[in-house]
Amino acid sequence: MLTREGPFLCPEEADVGLKPGLSSPQLVRLLLDRGLEIADPDACARFLDVQGYYRFSGYLRYFQRAPHRGDDRFEEGSTFEAVRAVYDADALLRETLTGPLARAELLLRSRTAQAIAEIHGPYRTYLETSFYTDAPSAEPTAESCLKDIERSRERHILRYRDSTTGTRFDELPVWSAVEAWSFGTLSKCIERGDGGALSAAVAARLGAARSGFASRVRALVYLRNRCAHHSCLWNHSLIDAGPTPNNVRAKAKRLAGQFDPRSVLDAVASLDDILRRGEGGLPALPSLVEKHASHAVLWRGLAAPQSPRDHTAATAPAQ
Repeated sequence: MLTREGPFLCPEEADVGLKPGLSSPQLVRLLLDRGLEIADPDACARFLDVQGYYRFSGYLRYFQRAPHRGDDRFEEGSTFEAVRAVYDADALLRETLTGPLARAELLLRSRTAQAIAEIHGPYRTYLETSFYTDAPSAEPTAESCLKDIERSRERHILRYRDSTTGTRFDELPVWSAVEAWSFGTLSKCIERGDGGALSAAVAARLGAARSGFASRVRALVYLRNRCAHHSCLWNHSLIDAGPTPNNVRAKAKRLAGQFDPRSVLDAVASLDDILRRGEGGLPALPSLVEKHASHAVLWRGLAAPQSPRDHTAATAPAQ
């Protein structure tokens, strides 16, 4: 069993190759020893104590010589203040995107409910397993929808639940149900609903391109989750990048410059297109360009993300 003794792991833990835990002042000394310039060590220690060294180290890696080969020395002239500037700007970026992503989510809820109600009626069908095209290994989408509904404590859902007679979800209209679904469940519904045809119906109601629309929604869910969980956007390639239409991408590049297909900026271009077509509010990209494009290091990591240069098991030294 793991136990701790002060800021360090107990001696018996060291025998199994675990890293010793270090206090914030000790971590500052470690960074100084590796060549990072720190104008105010006490302020740096307070920052690490609040934010966490492990989270911050994901940004530090890009200022080190070759951490993936075990060389943790910092590049000449690297400063704590410069790394923190990227860290703080990345946090601001997540905050900036939260509003537009929320508006897109609400827009998609509304259009999905409209499409289902108009084509299949507002009741029952959207909760039937046969309505969805599911992969054999995946949780049935209808089950995901029901779980989200059953977890809800909103009045518009509780009125269809009775302690004596059980649930009456076959009477629950889809426009009420979609408000209980997570963004992830909504995305699955759009992608798999109506035998896979629902995504085209939702896209049509937005006036968006039908091809690849479900993947674009999935990319927005992925981006929203990274923002919600305070995950790094800088130098991050979207795993589930959607196929942003070429005309949308070209228009965005005239404003923001070149960017990679799996970059955060590409996902933002797709987000703005959905918001514009659905009249969901102001676009996000112009604000991002205004706030962040002048920060060359940050912008390069948003436009052309690099693979993380991190330790492998063979090169990881003691912390």
